[in-house]
Amino acid sequence: MKDTRHEAIIRTMHPDDLEQVIRIEHEIFLFPWSLVNFSDSIKAGYQCRVLSQAGNDDVMGYGILMMGPDEAHVLTLGIGASWQKQGWGKYLLGYFIEYAAAQQVQSVLLDVRESNLGAATLYKNLGFKQVGVRKGYYPAMCGREDALVMVLDLS
Repeated sequence: MKDTRHEAIIRTMHPDDLEQVIRIEHEIFLFPWSLVNFSDSIKAGYQCRVLSQAGNDDVMGYGILMMGPDEAHVLTLGIGASWQKQGWGKYLLGYFIEYAAAQQVQSVLLDVRESNLGAATLYKNLGFKQVGVRKGYYPAMCGREDALVMVLDLS
């Protein structure tokens, strides 16, 4: 998928991208995924994508979508700090929603930290509805933090 207006592309994540992906992961999350988490996702055949500038391999963001028989689950999605609040998260998540719809699943599921109001607002604006809470799901500075479980109905 290419966005010619912004000169960015979404392409398959390769092991060569992981250094940049990990750099972004550490830049934007207090409790980042490990290199092994990303490597295992690629090996498992999940839909691992990077958002990069057209014409070079500079990674602006990334996401991983796990497909099931009836639903897709966004496992992680991140946009580098210097690229945030410019519509890139919406663009990348939109790609995953279109991909899931093309696979004819019924819904897209994701979890978001209760404190991540920016991401939760983005998801709500795209039609996701909160359907539950995972108590103590995420590590936090002072213990654990709840995750909001959100679903987008595609049926």
